[in-house]
Amino acid sequence: MTETVPPAQSSSLRRLVPRIFSRSVRRDGVEQLLRTVRTHHPKGDLAIIERAYGVAETAHTGQTRQSGEPYITHPLAVAQILADLGLGPKAIAAALLHDTVEDTGYGLDTLTAEFGDEVAMLVDGVTKLDKVKYGESAQAETVRKMIVAMSRDIRVLLIKLADRLHNARTWGFVPPEKAKKKATETLEIYAPLAHRLGIQAIKSELEDLSFAVLHPKLYAEIDSLVKQRTPQREQYVQNVIDAVDGDLRDLKIRGKVMGRPKQLYSVYQKMVVRGREFDDIYDLIGIRIMVGSVRDCYAVLGAIHARWTPLPGRFKDYIATPKFNLYQSLHTTVIGPGGRTVEIQIRTNEMHQQAEYGVAAHWKYKERMNGAKPDAKSVDTDMAWLAHISDWQAETADPGEFLDSLRFEIGAKEVYVFTPKGRVVGLPTGATPVDFAYAVHTEIGHRTMGAKVNGRLVPLESELHSGDVVEVFTSKNPDAGPSQDWMTFVKSTRARSKIRGWFTKERREEAIEQGKEAIARAMRRQNLPLQRLMSQDSFTEVAQQLRYEDVSALYAAVGEGHVSTQSVIEKVTALVSASETSTGPIDLPQIGRSRAPRGGDSGVLVRGAPDILVKLAKCCTPVPGDEIMGFVTRGSGVSVHRTDCTNVKSLMDDAERLIEVEWAPTTKSVFLVQIQIEALDRSGLLSDVTRVLSEHHVNILSATVSTTNDRLALSRFVFEMGDIVHLERVLNAVRRIDAVYDVYRVTSS
Repeated sequence: MTETVPPAQSSSLRRLVPRIFSRSVRRDGVEQLLRTVRTHHPKGDLAIIERAYGVAETAHTGQTRQSGEPYITHPLAVAQILADLGLGPKAIAAALLHDTVEDTGYGLDTLTAEFGDEVAMLVDGVTKLDKVKYGESAQAETVRKMIVAMSRDIRVLLIKLADRLHNARTWGFVPPEKAKKKATETLEIYAPLAHRLGIQAIKSELEDLSFAVLHPKLYAEIDSLVKQRTPQREQYVQNVIDAVDGDLRDLKIRGKVMGRPKQLYSVYQKMVVRGREFDDIYDLIGIRIMVGSVRDCYAVLGAIHARWTPLPGRFKDYIATPKFNLYQSLHTTVIGPGGRTVEIQIRTNEMHQQAEYGVAAHWKYKERMNGAKPDAKSVDTDMAWLAHISDWQAETADPGEFLDSLRFEIGAKEVYVFTPKGRVVGLPTGATPVDFAYAVHTEIGHRTMGAKVNGRLVPLESELHSGDVVEVFTSKNPDAGPSQDWMTFVKSTRARSKIRGWFTKERREEAIEQGKEAIARAMRRQNLPLQRLMSQDSFTEVAQQLRYEDVSALYAAVGEGHVSTQSVIEKVTALVSASETSTGPIDLPQIGRSRAPRGGDSGVLVRGAPDILVKLAKCCTPVPGDEIMGFVTRGSGVSVHRTDCTNVKSLMDDAERLIEVEWAPTTKSVFLVQIQIEALDRSGLLSDVTRVLSEHHVNILSATVSTTNDRLALSRFVFEMGDIVHLERVLNAVRRIDAVYDVYRVTSS
């Protein structure tokens, strides 16, 4: 079971980065774990931890880690990490059992029976999906499962982070390629998640260990540079600490001043990614001051600025406006003794707990209160982004897209803007008023039509900056919806998924209606037995046969062309007896919104003969408002033409067949309209035109497209329209498409 690194590679890595070859030191095994839990939870149920350890030790008997240690050392180490964070007995028990379901014969049902639903839910949430063959999407689906579970209980992610941290400490014992793959995944997903949860202690170590695996030589070089400067640095830091201690005594403030440990990955980011010299990195010299109250924080800040000159633009007040992960502190950079820059953090003791342990600090506090389970709502309120992640993961079917969105969501830096009432809203860098609207509420996002930033009207694609006051204007039209153009500039995953979901729903409803109409038309043509044939039960059974979830999904498949109408009709007639006939009206099961049937009356009356058949000529497609004339045809009623139609001249030769007609449109009237679009040819032009027509609910009957030698695109569309007033709105919308320079109605063929 144990795989080893090739000797040369192993020897080199051991010399460069010994941290990833660490082994677990069991000492007194579970006793140390119990002592830690007892410290944080004096009245906690330690018996469940002892039982869980016994089950795990038995289940993993005979298994070893790739480092050669007994496997039980891993769950024990994971449990110890969580105990140090202050989590309670049930989370510790779940940590001890987290690999039993996946790697041993100990099943989830047995675990539920012995330890209860809560522990079982935590274990199941961190169990991989490797036993299900997902191929390339296995990682994405495993992470998705964890995201769903953590949205219900954040402890799932805490267990997973502790599991990844202990594995990272032993990456030196696994094959190099596998270790690099895990390190990359850690930097992209797990370290940012730890940052989002505010658990700096885990985040920093995960980043350093991943850095050590991915760039061992760079890691060793930076480690050497830091160690070379450590003696001088420590002496300088001590001088700064002594000066600050003197200020605290003068202010009569009790506090603790300490140097900040240097994270190697942070140094690497600033040296390599940002191109800074090692000696120029601001926070290489860092001081942290912890005091008793918020008032003391600002008093100490004043004293430090009075002693040393602050650098402009380097002061940040995260106490008044906390970060997205609830981090609070005062940050300032000053020119300290000898002209060297010193970064100083000032915070209360509670803020320090929050900064180091993040959301774990909430669980530690809340689990100690009468031993009760923390209120999930309060945790969700604190970490609202978890709810957002849970929302959009349900709307993202493609695993690759989900993982890309997750990387962006958890890694993006944020800006903080305000609502008119002063509420702070966190958004990704580069966000727009549309992102803001969707962050406030989905419906506000859908109906957004304009925005003000700091009291001034701005375009919806304007970039927001921290401190902006944003106000959005919404449409009162109940049918208002987002624009496809928004997808080109929105930055937040939430806004992108909500916009995509809205258009998916709209297209589905259109497809359902088209599918219903197609089936109805086919049945009319075939004179089939209608009433019993169209029953809800028969269509439901056909939908099940074709593996669709319900009748509406079947109609949508027909409307989108995935299933032929004839195939559906044949299956329905096979279910209903052919002897049961009916001449009653077609009554399709009603799904979703209703829509006017295709076709309708002509909207034209013949003077003196109100009941005569009237047809609008297709050569000139007259619509209300046009001057018209009628012509009596042989066997087809009256044909109505525009008076300026090119065919009228020939009709004049048969004047006795001319007849007076007038417009009298009704709500059922449907008119054919033909338009021509002239544009400069470009990629995606036809797609943009059809999208705009679809967004305006235009039912296209035919289309012809051609491109001239001088790259001019000519498109002609014929469509149905019930309200001619709608035509001008459609033409205006098409004119706004990029590269379109003319669009007009065609009145002759």
